Amino acid sequence: MTEQKSIEINPKKIQTLLNDKKAQIQTALNVCAHCTLCAESCFLFMTRDQDPKYMPSYKFINSIGTLYKKKGCVDLACLNEIKDIVWKDCVLCTRCYCPMGIDIPAMIAHARKICRSQGVVHAFDDA
Repeated sequence: MTEQKSIEINPKKIQTLLNDKKAQIQTALNVCAHCTLCAESCFLFMTRDQDPKYMPSYKFINSIGTLYKKKGCVDLACLNEIKDIVWKDCVLCTRCYCPMGIDIPAMIAHARKICRSQGVVHAFDDA
């Protein structure tokens, strides 16, 4: 953990990466009706007592949505929260289905890419 404390976040790099998928992110955030129909397609949601934090919509809104709304101006603590959402709470199995056509796996994958660009990645050997 001491390594992560020395990480400097580069908001401009995050904003550049957000701009790469700006239209897709904007559309996803505007189209999501919070209908929760995507939830039952997520095996993590179904096997974890239907905890709302495992709903696909929650995961993309609280990862890429947070980055987008803050225009990339986030601190290390925020990126660590996003890291947990996109790696611990999602396995990118691509089973999630949105009836509105939101490509949730693409949103999660892009959030992972942004985290990686800042050196914030999940250490899989840390249980």
